[in-house]
Amino acid sequence: MRVKVSPLPRPARTITVRRKPGHPTRALLAFAGRTEEAAIGRGGMSSRKREGDGATPIASMRLVGGYVRHDTRMAKLHTRLPLRFTPQDLLWCDEPRHALYNRPVSAPFRPSHEKMRREDGLYDICIIMDWNLRQRKRFGGSAIFFHIAKPGYPPTEGCVAISLPAMQRLLAFLGRDTILRVLP
Repeated sequence: MRVKVSPLPRPARTITVRRKPGHPTRALLAFAGRTEEAAIGRGGMSSRKREGDGATPIASMRLVGGYVRHDTRMAKLHTRLPLRFTPQDLLWCDEPRHALYNRPVSAPFRPSHEKMRREDGLYDICIIMDWNLRQRKRFGGSAIFFHIAKPGYPPTEGCVAISLPAMQRLLAFLGRDTILRVLP
Protein backbone atom coordinates (compact mmCIF):
# COMPACT_ATOMS: atom_id res chain seq x y z
CA MET A 1 0.00 0.00 0.00
CA ARG A 2 1.36 3.44 -0.94
CA VAL A 3 1.34 6.58 1.16
CA LYS A 4 -0.79 9.31 -0.40
CA VAL A 5 1.35 11.81 -2.32
CA SER A 6 0.25 15.43 -2.04
CA PRO A 7 0.99 18.21 -4.52
CA LEU A 8 3.88 20.13 -2.98
CA PRO A 9 6.49 22.69 -3.99
CA ARG A 10 9.15 21.60 -6.48
CA PRO A 11 11.61 19.33 -4.64
CA ALA A 12 15.06 20.50 -3.67
CA ARG A 13 17.46 19.09 -6.24
CA THR A 14 20.43 18.47 -3.95
CA ILE A 15 21.00 17.63 -0.30
CA THR A 16 24.63 18.12 0.68
CA VAL A 17 26.30 16.13 3.46
CA ARG A 18 29.73 17.22 4.75
CA ARG A 19 31.67 15.90 7.73
CA LYS A 20 31.24 18.06 10.81
CA PRO A 21 34.63 19.53 11.76
CA GLY A 22 36.20 17.61 14.63
CA HIS A 23 33.63 14.77 14.46
CA PRO A 24 34.53 11.81 12.20
CA THR A 25 31.07 10.22 12.51
CA ARG A 26 28.90 13.31 12.37
CA ALA A 27 27.96 15.52 9.47
CA LEU A 28 26.13 18.69 8.54
CA LEU A 29 23.32 18.19 6.07
CA ALA A 30 22.26 21.21 3.99
CA PHE A 31 19.05 21.53 1.95
CA ALA A 32 16.69 24.32 0.89
CA GLY A 33 18.63 26.93 2.89
CA ARG A 34 18.64 24.86 6.11
CA THR A 35 21.43 23.01 7.90
CA GLU A 36 20.78 19.99 10.11
CA GLU A 37 23.04 17.76 12.19
CA ALA A 38 23.41 14.19 10.91
CA ALA A 39 25.01 10.91 11.92
CA ILE A 40 27.16 9.06 9.42
CA GLY A 41 28.97 5.73 9.43
CA ARG A 42 31.17 4.45 12.25
CA GLY A 43 33.89 4.17 9.60
CA GLY A 44 33.52 7.85 8.65
CA MET A 45 33.29 8.57 4.93
CA SER A 46 34.95 6.61 2.16
CA SER A 47 35.34 6.84 -1.59
CA ARG A 48 36.07 3.08 -1.56
CA LYS A 49 32.97 1.76 0.19
CA ARG A 50 33.04 -1.99 0.96
CA GLU A 51 30.52 -4.27 2.64
CA GLY A 52 30.94 -4.20 6.42
CA ASP A 53 33.38 -1.26 6.63
CA GLY A 54 30.82 0.96 8.39
CA ALA A 55 31.66 3.88 6.10
CA THR A 56 29.26 6.27 4.44
CA PRO A 57 30.03 6.37 0.71
CA ILE A 58 31.38 9.61 -0.72
CA ALA A 59 29.03 9.79 -3.69
CA SER A 60 26.01 11.43 -5.27
CA MET A 61 23.02 9.16 -4.69
CA ARG A 62 19.54 9.60 -6.11
CA LEU A 63 16.65 9.03 -3.70
CA VAL A 64 14.56 6.24 -5.20
CA GLY A 65 11.74 5.87 -2.66
CA GLY A 66 11.32 4.42 0.76
CA TYR A 67 9.28 2.97 3.57
CA VAL A 68 7.15 4.39 6.38
CA ARG A 69 5.78 2.55 9.41
CA HIS A 70 2.00 2.61 9.09
CA ASP A 71 1.44 1.80 12.77
CA THR A 72 2.90 5.16 13.82
CA ARG A 73 1.86 8.74 13.16
CA MET A 74 4.28 8.72 10.19
CA ALA A 75 1.52 7.73 7.74
CA LYS A 76 0.38 11.38 7.37
CA LEU A 77 3.58 12.59 5.74
CA HIS A 78 3.54 14.88 2.71
CA THR A 79 6.19 14.19 0.10
CA ARG A 80 6.67 13.73 -3.63
CA LEU A 81 8.96 10.79 -3.00
CA PRO A 82 7.31 7.38 -3.51
CA LEU A 83 6.90 5.84 -0.06
CA ARG A 84 5.29 2.52 0.85
CA PHE A 85 4.09 1.25 4.18
CA THR A 86 6.70 -1.09 5.66
CA PRO A 87 5.45 -4.70 5.54
CA GLN A 88 5.83 -6.74 8.75
CA ASP A 89 8.12 -9.25 7.04
CA LEU A 90 10.34 -6.82 5.12
CA LEU A 91 14.09 -7.46 5.26
CA TRP A 92 17.04 -6.16 3.20
CA CYS A 93 19.62 -8.70 1.99
CA ASP A 94 23.19 -7.74 2.89
CA GLU A 95 24.83 -11.07 1.98
CA PRO A 96 27.21 -10.26 -0.93
CA ARG A 97 27.23 -13.85 -2.25
CA HIS A 98 23.43 -14.04 -2.54
CA ALA A 99 21.57 -13.30 -5.81
CA LEU A 100 19.33 -10.80 -3.94
CA TYR A 101 22.24 -8.84 -2.45
CA ASN A 102 21.25 -5.24 -1.69
CA ARG A 103 17.59 -5.90 -2.43
CA PRO A 104 14.43 -6.06 -0.31
CA VAL A 105 13.42 -9.59 0.66
CA SER A 106 10.68 -11.14 2.79
CA ALA A 107 11.02 -13.15 5.99
CA PRO A 108 11.80 -15.91 6.52
CA PHE A 109 15.20 -15.39 4.89
CA ARG A 110 18.27 -17.19 6.20
CA PRO A 111 21.18 -15.28 4.58
CA SER A 112 22.45 -12.14 6.31
CA HIS A 113 19.92 -9.31 6.24
CA GLU A 114 18.78 -6.06 7.82
CA LYS A 115 15.35 -6.00 9.49
CA MET A 116 13.32 -3.09 8.10
CA ARG A 117 10.69 -2.93 10.87
CA ARG A 118 12.87 -1.98 13.80
CA GLU A 119 11.68 -1.55 17.35
CA ASP A 120 14.00 1.44 17.92
CA GLY A 121 12.17 3.61 15.35
CA LEU A 122 15.22 4.32 13.18
CA TYR A 123 13.43 3.06 10.07
CA ASP A 124 10.02 4.59 10.84
CA ILE A 125 10.97 6.71 7.83
CA CYS A 126 13.59 4.97 5.71
CA ILE A 127 14.58 6.36 2.33
CA ILE A 128 16.44 4.15 -0.11
CA MET A 129 19.44 5.80 -1.75
CA ASP A 130 20.78 4.60 -5.07
CA TRP A 131 23.99 3.12 -3.71
CA ASN A 132 25.03 -0.12 -5.41
CA LEU A 133 21.47 -0.70 -6.64
CA ARG A 134 21.36 -0.34 -10.43
CA GLN A 135 24.68 -2.07 -11.11
CA ARG A 136 25.31 -4.12 -8.01
CA LYS A 137 28.87 -5.11 -7.21
CA ARG A 138 29.46 -7.90 -4.73
CA PHE A 139 30.91 -6.49 -1.50
CA GLY A 140 30.22 -2.95 -2.81
CA GLY A 141 28.07 -2.08 0.18
CA SER A 142 24.40 -2.60 0.90
CA ALA A 143 21.51 -1.16 2.88
CA ILE A 144 22.74 2.44 2.60
CA PHE A 145 19.69 4.36 3.74
CA PHE A 146 18.66 7.87 4.76
CA HIS A 147 16.78 7.42 8.04
CA ILE A 148 16.04 8.66 11.57
CA ALA A 149 19.01 9.17 13.92
CA LYS A 150 19.28 7.84 17.45
CA PRO A 151 19.34 10.52 20.17
CA GLY A 152 22.82 12.05 20.42
CA TYR A 153 23.64 11.10 16.80
CA PRO A 154 25.78 8.00 17.43
CA PRO A 155 27.41 6.52 14.29
CA THR A 156 25.43 4.46 11.79
CA GLU A 157 26.59 1.40 9.86
CA GLY A 158 27.13 3.59 6.77
CA CYS A 159 23.79 5.35 6.42
CA VAL A 160 23.00 9.05 6.79
CA ALA A 161 20.61 9.72 9.69
CA ILE A 162 18.91 12.90 10.89
CA SER A 163 16.43 13.73 13.65
CA LEU A 164 12.75 12.95 13.18
CA PRO A 165 11.74 16.65 13.14
CA ALA A 166 14.42 17.38 10.52
CA MET A 167 13.25 14.43 8.41
CA GLN A 168 9.63 15.59 8.62
CA ARG A 169 10.65 19.09 7.44
CA LEU A 170 12.82 17.71 4.66
CA LEU A 171 10.27 15.23 3.25
CA ALA A 172 8.13 18.01 1.77
CA PHE A 173 11.02 18.94 -0.53
CA LEU A 174 12.04 15.45 -1.66
CA GLY A 175 11.28 13.81 -4.97
CA ARG A 176 12.82 11.21 -7.27
CA ASP A 177 14.94 13.97 -8.82
CA THR A 178 16.57 14.75 -5.45
CA ILE A 179 20.25 13.84 -5.10
CA LEU A 180 21.97 13.30 -1.76
CA ARG A 181 25.65 14.26 -2.19
CA VAL A 182 28.12 13.08 0.43
CA LEU A 183 31.23 15.22 0.06
CA PRO A 184 34.68 14.63 1.62
